[in-house]
Amino acid sequence: MKAGLHIGKTKILTITVTNEMFAQFDGKVVHPVYSTASMVYHMEWVSRQLLIPYLEDHEEGMGAAVSVQHVAPSGLGSTINLTATVSGVSTKEITTEVYVENARGLIGKGKVKQVVLPKKLIQEKVRTTTT
Repeated sequence: MKAGLHIGKTKILTITVTNEMFAQFDGKVVHPVYSTASMVYHMEWVSRQLLIPYLEDHEEGMGAAVSVQHVAPSGLGSTINLTATVSGVSTKEITTEVYVENARGLIGKGKVKQVVLPKKLIQEKVRTTTT
């Protein structure tokens, strides 16, 4: 991993809640609000954006762990800001703390851990799981 990524570095992702982000199972909407699954996806995405500029050409980042608390709903059309802050970093992994807010305040929070692996190792592991 390239030098420069440090504890405290922050990235913000702003999204607008769409129908596709609703809590749903088997294509049926359970609640017409921002789903926990969508929140986890966006938490991983904003955290990954912190890592991408520091990956070497032969490296890739992979999600290793996510913890999340979804504490309030957010409806269709609402604007959500996800703020990821690096809370731990080494040559092999980064951890971020992520806060998820809408106009009313906090709707979620959690941690995302990503590991940095050689692309060749990932390809080898994928081959062994598909054969």
